[in-house]
Amino acid sequence: MTCENEGEMTTASRRRRSSAAGPLEDDDLLSEILLRLPPQPSSLPRASAVCKLWHSLVSDARFLRRFRIRHSRSPPPLLGCFSGGTGLSFIPALDAPNRVPPERFSLQIDDGDRLYPRGCRHGLVLIFDLKQNQFLVWDPITGDRHRVAVPPGFEGQGISNPIHGAVRRARVAVPPCCCSPDFHFQLVLVMADIDEIHHRQVVARVYSSQTGLWGKLISRPLPPEANQGWYPTRVCQQPAVLVGDSLYWMLAGIFGGILEFDFDRQSLAVIQVPVNMFEADCCFTVMRAEGGGMGFLFVSNFTAQAQLWKRKTASGGVVSWGLERTIELDKLLSLNSKKKYIRILGYAEDNNLVFMCTPIGFLMVQLQSWQVTRLSETNLYCPHHPFESVYTTGTSIGGHDGAKILLNA
Repeated sequence: MTCENEGEMTTASRRRRSSAAGPLEDDDLLSEILLRLPPQPSSLPRASAVCKLWHSLVSDARFLRRFRIRHSRSPPPLLGCFSGGTGLSFIPALDAPNRVPPERFSLQIDDGDRLYPRGCRHGLVLIFDLKQNQFLVWDPITGDRHRVAVPPGFEGQGISNPIHGAVRRARVAVPPCCCSPDFHFQLVLVMADIDEIHHRQVVARVYSSQTGLWGKLISRPLPPEANQGWYPTRVCQQPAVLVGDSLYWMLAGIFGGILEFDFDRQSLAVIQVPVNMFEADCCFTVMRAEGGGMGFLFVSNFTAQAQLWKRKTASGGVVSWGLERTIELDKLLSLNSKKKYIRILGYAEDNNLVFMCTPIGFLMVQLQSWQVTRLSETNLYCPHHPFESVYTTGTSIGGHDGAKILLNA
């Protein structure tokens, strides 16, 4: 019996349904109703304020786990972004009463620690601790943390070959007795390096929290042009994007392209793109393409255009790129200034949102509808790591200023 099924059963101490009991007087049925509340941060706190019974039901650890599992199957809410080149700060994205205060997602660290966020996925935040030479996997909702030391094969990282990584929750069977959110995950590290004959290559290793072990070192040579010129090819600082069962990073340098890590095959691949990603006044991000598959967003400041490309595979296995859409950003954003500087600072893969700094401020753009939301009139130029998760920490609400609307139970 799984946790999901077990959660549908109650202990003997709970009241059993009688023929005379109304729907809201039966604990089992009421729990099923409350599970269907929208996954907004204010939903459970509002429900808990109805009465002691509702408060007891929505505060139960088994119910909270089932609530998170149920609503994680569809795109979870975008709660905000973790930002910072060094250090870590949370920027809420929702309005009151769903706004999660930044102090709720504060991380206590030691003096002198140098923390570099590397991305968020499945409610987990990946952070590189340069001082300790470790990666920290953190669940801000539950507070769970796991530190992983950098493995052999990734020594000597620096400006020309920084370590990058990505995390995802592992697909594991949960024992029936386990009712707390599982913290099993997989961590993938990637880095551009030089092989024995001084040719550029990319390397990767996978860590499993179930076994506590690193997998074998996986390597892939870069194309010959990556060995030319004075600007060595490296993995970009933008976070990876998970599409299907593969992770994708951007490669920058004398050779620009996309790096793919396939979980099923445990292999690396280098993908060429049909545009010069890093020509002057351009920016670029990997994204999930409409209808499935991998694509990328290419923005040219020179033409003020945004292009959405999709990778396609023909029946014979031939892979090609197709231009799906072109958006005139100067018209969409009403850019009257001659200076049309635009930079992509983050991508929320579950909600298909991109964050941009523009001449009119810091924007959030939905890539399917191209709906634009201005988050700030002031631009924030550091990388942003969108945090998409079902928030189940607070079980009461209060206040009117929107800054501290979620309170501890």
